[in-house]
Amino acid sequence: MHRLLLAGALLLAAACARATDIKYPVSAIPEKLLKSANVVKRMEEYEVTVNGLDEMIVRHKYALTIMNENGADYAPLVEYYDKLSQVRSIEGSLYDSHGVLLKKLKSKDVLDISAVDDNSLMDDNRRKVHQFYDKDYPYTVEYEVEERVNNTLFFPHWQPVPDDHFAVEQSAYTIIAAPGYQVRYQAFNYTGAPVESTVKDKKALRWEVKELPPVKIYYASPSWRELTTMVYFAPSDFAIQGYKGNMSSWQEFGKFVYSLKKDRDQLPADVQQKVQQLTAGITDTKERIRVLYEYLQHQTRYISIQLGLGGWQPFEAGYVAQKGYGDCKALANYMYSLLKAANIRSCYTLVRADEGPAIIENFPSQQFNHVILCVPMGKDTTWLECTSQDLPAGYMSEFTGNRKALIIDESGGTLVSTPRYGIRQNVQVRSIRAKIDGEGNLAMEAHTRYGGTQQDGLSALINNLSKEKVKKVLQQELELSTYDVSDFKYEETRSALPELKEELDINVSAYATLSGRRIFITPNILNRSSRKLDEEDGRTVDFVFTSEWRDEDDYEIEIPEGYEVESAPADMTIRTGFGTYMSSTRLVGNKIFYHRVREQFSGRFPAKDGPQLAKFYADVYRADRSRLVCTKK
Repeated sequence: MHRLLLAGALLLAAACARATDIKYPVSAIPEKLLKSANVVKRMEEYEVTVNGLDEMIVRHKYALTIMNENGADYAPLVEYYDKLSQVRSIEGSLYDSHGVLLKKLKSKDVLDISAVDDNSLMDDNRRKVHQFYDKDYPYTVEYEVEERVNNTLFFPHWQPVPDDHFAVEQSAYTIIAAPGYQVRYQAFNYTGAPVESTVKDKKALRWEVKELPPVKIYYASPSWRELTTMVYFAPSDFAIQGYKGNMSSWQEFGKFVYSLKKDRDQLPADVQQKVQQLTAGITDTKERIRVLYEYLQHQTRYISIQLGLGGWQPFEAGYVAQKGYGDCKALANYMYSLLKAANIRSCYTLVRADEGPAIIENFPSQQFNHVILCVPMGKDTTWLECTSQDLPAGYMSEFTGNRKALIIDESGGTLVSTPRYGIRQNVQVRSIRAKIDGEGNLAMEAHTRYGGTQQDGLSALINNLSKEKVKKVLQQELELSTYDVSDFKYEETRSALPELKEELDINVSAYATLSGRRIFITPNILNRSSRKLDEEDGRTVDFVFTSEWRDEDDYEIEIPEGYEVESAPADMTIRTGFGTYMSSTRLVGNKIFYHRVREQFSGRFPAKDGPQLAKFYADVYRADRSRLVCTKK
């Protein structure tokens, strides 16, 4: 009897012990968070302690419930570090769907590997990686990481919801600093002010959210920070590897950036002599810029270099001259030095390249990821993308055009706009001469002129691939069933607004459908819209279109003799705030004449306009596929 009582007591004790280990059961997740969620953030505590201008301690503890395999990418731990930061500790645990502890992280299970990619020559970035490799969904991973950051230039921002299909049960961010230290912040979609408190004689500011359901990403949505809670942070005074700066204004931040590149523009004597040779006798400043820019393109290539402060400080011009390579900072500084040797003033310029949120103009801070060069010349400023070996002088492309940038000179930084490419510049004008034989096969010659950003992708293609590979791409990308590109040719006009001309000879099998006395032909051969927009129930966010363009098509299609029109697509003209569309089809003799114009406008439109936008897209989609039916006379 005593043994039974003892055994029962032991079982009860074990059950109680296990109960205390129960954490994050899926059953405890509020129902409203589960709908469409692949991941639920159960808790998050992000704490940043500023110990001085040259040190921050960052502690990050969080737990994620991975609901299904679509959320599995969030399960691993990946912590990056370099000479500016060190990972001091990592702890982790794995729980099943009931909240029972399955496994604890062991230090030997954390991999320490290089974070260098194929584009980097020198990079001290590394990462610590761990994964529990669980496949029994749902499960929960919990991690706690402490990091020492030996600078105050880069403050981590707070983004509780990083993606769609991602819910948040609780998330908080606390920043702790000396009472006299000014921490600046910019909040989006956060109600109220942060909670202030005192922690060991320091001032603490805390932000917290609870029960955020998944955010739905709609077509043409605004930027992510408009859709969910985000808070950006920045210092006023900061320091990094012996350099000090202030970020309270764009001008002050520019002074710091200027100090990093100061006196790094000395060119070797032979390069200075080369500059004089190349520009001798050229009186036009823009032409001298073009000559030196093309010299840069022919003599150097882009390779990423990220070493400590080198991630921000450019290598000296002499280094680039000797090695023939550099990253964006080094190449921009080298081009600056070439122009200086020719007595042409230019400005080192920070920009946020590629896609991403626009610069927050009223929040001076580190929001940039790329360096270009600006050559001010009154109202005729020239911009130079120094990492490209293909772009013409003065052209920014979609990569850095149509956005804000911070130009740097001796007096500091000034926020300006890079060149804007609008509907008059981003054009595609195509003419086709085609012939359909008695079996419905089509042979055509297509001549197309691409302008502005409409030529970006094709220009990159022909400048970076062999002719054989270009043909392979052409054989796959056209929206035709069975076809062969028998010949093609390209001609580029390199200027501040580049153009690219394309000539294609294409044979299409069975393009037209023959049925008894009838022939069915779709006049729009090569430029059919593929966009259809379903009704979006519950949409409350605006439609945002950042690019605009214009397409114009003129086709002449010869068909076999002896046919007359049975039915033809109606002429169509649509004018909306989103864009316009016009098409017309005529049969004159045995030739079809097809004309089409499609314009897309940029702008911001309220969610209530969704039905009109959907109708516009649907009308264009149908019109582009309308068929002409002809009957034998």
